[in-house]
Amino acid sequence: MSTAIRLVLSDMDGTLLRRDHSLSSAVVEAVKKLQAAGVAFSLASSRPPRAMLEQARMLGVTAPIAGFNGGNLVYPDGRVLEAHTIAPKAVRAALAFFAEHPVDVWLFADGDWLLKSLGAAHLETERHALGYDAVQVEDFEPYLDRVDKIVATTADHALLEQLEVAIQPLVEGQAHAARSQPYYLDITALEADKGKALSRLARHLGVPLEETAVLGDGHNDVAMFKEAGLAIAMGQAGADVREAADVVTQSNEQDGVAVAIERFILPRAPR
Repeated sequence: MSTAIRLVLSDMDGTLLRRDHSLSSAVVEAVKKLQAAGVAFSLASSRPPRAMLEQARMLGVTAPIAGFNGGNLVYPDGRVLEAHTIAPKAVRAALAFFAEHPVDVWLFADGDWLLKSLGAAHLETERHALGYDAVQVEDFEPYLDRVDKIVATTADHALLEQLEVAIQPLVEGQAHAARSQPYYLDITALEADKGKALSRLARHLGVPLEETAVLGDGHNDVAMFKEAGLAIAMGQAGADVREAADVVTQSNEQDGVAVAIERFILPRAPR
């Protein structure tokens, strides 16, 4: 007999949300059906918590959500349960590294999205996803001791893949570096790990890890795949991400989360 599932943690962009960053009615209905069956549902994203609260409200989420790849655990009413920022030494190392390459760099600190240039390739993509505007600054220096996330972005996705590998020795033991999208390379705190976030959230809710399920499509989701009782990859995820999962559902454009809930999770809801 399969172990019951009592907690589901889902990535947002590329997983829960469609390409236009919207929630489909099928996904909303499936999540609410899941909750009615006694299964807790929450969100994990590289997004700032501020950019997750509206979706949490639409889905009726009551558990803490994991923003900044798990660096922050925040209740849906905005109260902070846990917050972890990047070690300042790692912030400086990452900024110096990115300054040597043709990428745009954004900082997230003090609840704001900070940048120096308004000409980034994916500026409008991020503005649409977050639902709020960036703050242009001349210098990042005043913020370096309290950075939640650094993002390097470029239209050259192959370059970003190379930089993901090259930066690892510079931040090892101090921060995480992983692409959350083909066009975003995120630097986050050591505690900003979706696997650790799942563990902390499950502990907070009193749910054993073997009774959790997770859904994701990106490299930063693999950490929670390794911890969960059931790991579900989206159909459009890269081959390495799909191989790291237990099962694969449809793509986010095909309501893959709703399909996964009906096919893989609801049959294991508590009885």
